[in-house]
Amino acid sequence: MSVTHHLKILPPYFKAVEDGRKNFEIRKNDRGFREGDSLCLHEWEDGVFTGQSVDVLITYVTDYMQKPGYVVLGTKKIAEECDIIEINQ
Repeated sequence: MSVTHHLKILPPYFKAVEDGRKNFEIRKNDRGFREGDSLCLHEWEDGVFTGQSVDVLITYVTDYMQKPGYVVLGTKKIAEECDIIEINQ
């Protein structure tokens, strides 16, 4: 069963995902990320959410050459925004 992970992302990285230049995330693997899961990336600026989001599918997961506990997630954009949910800041 796939899971949707809601994560914060800073504006320069958000823009790069949004316009298709960035198709990966490097994240601490504290959520057990798996291929087929999705990431709802919520833009986070100056300590608040901007209301912008982008939905990406995890297409690949590797920990090759990463700090212990971190992974590289290959991603593919699937929607310009995510469903609205309550996020803990």
